[in-house]
Amino acid sequence: MKKLDLYLLRKFLGTFFFSLILILSISVIFDFTEKIDNFIEKGAPTHGIIFDYYLNFIPYFANLFTPLFVFISVIFFTSKLAYQSEIIAILSSGVSFRRLMFPYFLGALIIGVFSFLLGSYVIPPANKVRLEFEFNYVRSKRHEDSGSTHLQIQPGVFVYLDNFHPHIQKGNYLTVEKFDGKRLLSKLTAKTIRYDSISNRWHLEGGYLIRDFINDSTMKVSQGEAIDTILNMLPSDFKREKYYYEKMNLNQLSRYIEEQETRGMGNIEEFIIEKYKRIASPFSAFILTLIGVSLASRKVRGGMGMHIGIGLALSFGYILFMTVSTTFAIKGSMNPLLSVWLPNIVFALVGLIIYYKAPK
Repeated sequence: MKKLDLYLLRKFLGTFFFSLILILSISVIFDFTEKIDNFIEKGAPTHGIIFDYYLNFIPYFANLFTPLFVFISVIFFTSKLAYQSEIIAILSSGVSFRRLMFPYFLGALIIGVFSFLLGSYVIPPANKVRLEFEFNYVRSKRHEDSGSTHLQIQPGVFVYLDNFHPHIQKGNYLTVEKFDGKRLLSKLTAKTIRYDSISNRWHLEGGYLIRDFINDSTMKVSQGEAIDTILNMLPSDFKREKYYYEKMNLNQLSRYIEEQETRGMGNIEEFIIEKYKRIASPFSAFILTLIGVSLASRKVRGGMGMHIGIGLALSFGYILFMTVSTTFAIKGSMNPLLSVWLPNIVFALVGLIIYYKAPK
């Protein structure tokens, strides 16, 4: 690395972290102003507000704002260099435009690795503490019923449950079917199912019916009002807590998705999208850096304000594109992998076109 590389890298990272600290300070002030009534009303401890909530709030929002402020930082300081004729001096000294990109991409690599580690391994455990504090002192706890669920609890054993209420660990209209290949061996139905956390058993109530199919022409039927049974499932398997994926690191998230797919659970698109976003998001630092340098490296009418205006428009366009594509994936009309990477692919092509034209 040359002195020029260190100079540009220091400018890039310095502007990025300064702007990030500035916006985080403003965000904390606004958030505290909005929630102070809840803190006072529910008696939130000062230690908890500082260390449980805001200490974990800061990395979450830092990672959330990272792509936006990478772009704005590059636009801001590169535009300033251009209007002080520093870019012209660098290119006139024999440094190619491609070589000029090296310190920028090195800075993008540092920020991308920082964002990946933060989003995949640091923020999830911090979110557990932050969200628990929010539920206790900011908003009331809300329990979301699972709705209709169909899953495989072990090879050849399938469970259907019309709905399940996690807060009372009780569900309605249970069906358990056991297969040997395509042959149905037994079928159990019950009106109500309740989990006993002391005995770790499921209690069937309101009447149950068991049909054992001995062969094609013989069936054994047993029924009763209530019975205890052991099933390879837990109440947590039916829990549909909103943003539950925010509490899992990347390894836990991958295992959870694999487990749910094995069990045949539906409605896990949000978990799959979150996994892909944690990998794809750091790459946006390279793409937005490429676009930012290519746009801001020459003088245009309107000055630095024009560059910043274009930069903000493209930043919000990227965020809007990401939001729309992931919404389509959640609704099931688009592949999750494509929905997450499509904004990166489109903006990478835009960046290459602008980069190709920039030296001219």
